[in-house]
Amino acid sequence: MVNEFAKYWDLEPGLDFLNHGSYGACPRPVLEAQAELRARLERQPLQFFSRDLEPLLDEARAALGAFVGADPDDLVLVPNATTGVNTVLRSLVLEPGDEIVTTDHVYNSCRNALRWQEERGVKVLYARVPWPIAGPWQVIEPVLAALTERTRLLLIDHVTSPTGLVFPVGDLVRRLNERGIDTLVDGAHAPGMLPLDLRALGAAYYTGNCHKWLCTPKGSAFLHVRRDRQDRIRPIAHGHGLNSRRTDRSAFRLQHDWIATDDPTALLCIPAALKFLGSLLPWPQLMARNHHLVVTGRRLLLEALRVPSPAPEFMLGSLAAVPLPDAEVQVPPEGIFWHPLQKQLLLRHRIEVPVMSFPAPRQLVRIAAQLYNSEEQFQRLGAALRAEGASNPT
Repeated sequence: MVNEFAKYWDLEPGLDFLNHGSYGACPRPVLEAQAELRARLERQPLQFFSRDLEPLLDEARAALGAFVGADPDDLVLVPNATTGVNTVLRSLVLEPGDEIVTTDHVYNSCRNALRWQEERGVKVLYARVPWPIAGPWQVIEPVLAALTERTRLLLIDHVTSPTGLVFPVGDLVRRLNERGIDTLVDGAHAPGMLPLDLRALGAAYYTGNCHKWLCTPKGSAFLHVRRDRQDRIRPIAHGHGLNSRRTDRSAFRLQHDWIATDDPTALLCIPAALKFLGSLLPWPQLMARNHHLVVTGRRLLLEALRVPSPAPEFMLGSLAAVPLPDAEVQVPPEGIFWHPLQKQLLLRHRIEVPVMSFPAPRQLVRIAAQLYNSEEQFQRLGAALRAEGASNPT
């Protein structure tokens, strides 16, 4: 069956790319918009950076704010969600003995970001969330049980990276707000995968990538800071905004909007990406299509590998993980991007899909669904996994 959307992406011919979740993939029309912006920048760099950039950033934040349900003045454009998490964690002034709670599904770079606070005497507690999982209560209950009178922050994934689970962040944010505890939501995968209304969510801090499910060029993300917390948050590096005398913008805007010279064109493509993908399918329909496809793909893999469902379908967005037999050997230090089975799937079957240990020695394969993917690709993955001996014996 011909996929009517695949023609807009320049993915390698003959490759089943089932790993949109790691870095995204940018469609050609959006890359062309970025090329035009870069040409404009190089034609007159001073005009671009000194006179044009600020209103262009305003346009990008306005389009993004309308999409994620946020006031544009509460959004900071950053290169990736990891920078967003680090910006918050390095800004918070906590005391030795204070506590930050997260889960054992936390993304590795965020786990490392927490070390900055640990080095200052802050204790990090990891709530154990099971996988396979039966329902959202198995996220809520261990997180609430980990809270103490010293808890100052919850760092929680909206969509987990290893397992592709949609965590009940709305319920958790509400419960922690009632206790006077702030929440930092790592929504790296959420924008474009799940409907967002950041005003209604009410989290103190929320960061998300645009280069994943919104399909902007690489290096495009945002940090949303609730208005009553903005005076606490400083950029990773200070530029001219720290001592600016301007009064037409908040100190938060002036400090974060433009720190130093770099290539801002990926961020400026946010409006183009929102418009282009929305022209292929209305955004609610696009998200529903990708969810249905990944659920179908997961069902095909579960049948091919003879394993039970590890999580309810309603806890999935456009990512899903399927258990594999336990690892017989230690995964090499290259990590999830060159797992031995992942290598065989690529070299022998032309399938790019992540295989990882979680929790070791247990293994899983994680699939993703974007407009360029099709059901036939997941059928081929199931057959390839069986050929590589990854199914359970009958």
